[in-house]
Amino acid sequence: MQTEKVVDYIVNWLKDYAVKAGVKGFVIGISGGIDSAVTSTLCAKTGLQLLCLEMPIHQASSQINRALNHINWLQENFDAVRMTQVNLTPVFDNLVVSLPPVDNEEERFMSLANTRARLRMTSLYYFAALEKLLVAGTGNKVEDFGVGFYTKYGDGGVDLSPIADLLKTEVYEIAKFLGVNQEIIDAQPTDGLWGDDRTDEDQIGASYPELEWAMKMNDEGKTADDFTGRDKEVFNIYKRFNTANQHKMVPIPVCEIPLDLK
Repeated sequence: MQTEKVVDYIVNWLKDYAVKAGVKGFVIGISGGIDSAVTSTLCAKTGLQLLCLEMPIHQASSQINRALNHINWLQENFDAVRMTQVNLTPVFDNLVVSLPPVDNEEERFMSLANTRARLRMTSLYYFAALEKLLVAGTGNKVEDFGVGFYTKYGDGGVDLSPIADLLKTEVYEIAKFLGVNQEIIDAQPTDGLWGDDRTDEDQIGASYPELEWAMKMNDEGKTADDFTGRDKEVFNIYKRFNTANQHKMVPIPVCEIPLDLK
């Protein structure tokens, strides 16, 4: 990958899109992870306004510290970067108390994890509307179009996706080029929705390089029968997530009424 040229291309694309949309810049949620760090830096490089939101919900202190350190780094290097902290923990807790009890606690736990992402999306759009900004998405290609590893109408609810055509390994390459803090580069990827230290790999069962390989094999028309051992296991993991999450990756189905019925 021609890293410098790719960075310039994305930065120019972002600036051109924002100018044509008649907005002042971007708003982005900073998680302390690699994707939000790279995306926010690319947005900052446009020279347009960038509002960074830090929105903890029972967040691990390590994630909060990485997020704040990254925002400080952005502000030291770019003039148009601002930050706002929005503590969503009491909002989340009050919502949980208001919801009726359910029999299946495991399903409830999963639903509440996704609710965290949707509360953050709501906050991002509040500030976007208030300050005439675009919500910048942080999803990469494997997450957005491979395994669908994001929350529908949560971190998937954005105005534009600057890094969605980049594989996770390419995001790391760009992070190093941009000078993103090493603690972020070294941190294990996590969605931060569970209030514990589980990683993306813990949840998915495969690493991002493995998923990138499986995505490539799938695009080439391979099937699980073409592989054995760990390769077959990883390919099946990829196919399972890809199949289950198609509802996130395809347009909302529209019931088109036949003309003779209208």
